[in-house]
Amino acid sequence: MASESTESTPDFVSRWKDAVERGDAAAATGCLSEDVELISPLTARFRFKGQAQVNDVMVAAFEVISDIRFHTDVGDADTRALFYNGRVGDIDVEEAQLLRLDPEGRIREITLFGRPLPALTAVMAGMGPRLLRRQGKANLAPVVTAAIAPLAFLTKLGEHRLVPLGDPNRNRHRSGNGSANRTGH
Repeated sequence: MASESTESTPDFVSRWKDAVERGDAAAATGCLSEDVELISPLTARFRFKGQAQVNDVMVAAFEVISDIRFHTDVGDADTRALFYNGRVGDIDVEEAQLLRLDPEGRIREITLFGRPLPALTAVMAGMGPRLLRRQGKANLAPVVTAAIAPLAFLTKLGEHRLVPLGDPNRNRHRSGNGSANRTGH
């Protein structure tokens, strides 16, 4: 799917994409409205509100997620949907960003969606403690790390060992003719 022409992309969105690909939290924050809200893919318990809180998220994200490259940008002057590929350690990640813009074209709301699950748990494991330290809650960072580490480990293990067992093309690869041995012989 080809990206929409950047001519129709609001200036702040173009600057946002450039800043995110460079991992520049300050430049990304400069594209946000004062009352911006960020809705996390990891929790529904709270939202990050205001430029300072979203900047903290961006700084932590850029310490954890690398090699960000946007591949799709669709929408209009009020709402944009951006998609990128990146890396979390040795795991590929894809994120969708739903951006709602204010009348000046600044980003007023960011809703994030990510995949696959092992990448999301790796992001959570990497970002949680960093965000807590930035919020002055460093004493909670080891607790969060201890709570998230097993989930991150299990989802990565499952992705490598268990999920392949459910591959609908698995028998085709083994038999070479696309049919499974149904007679049991």
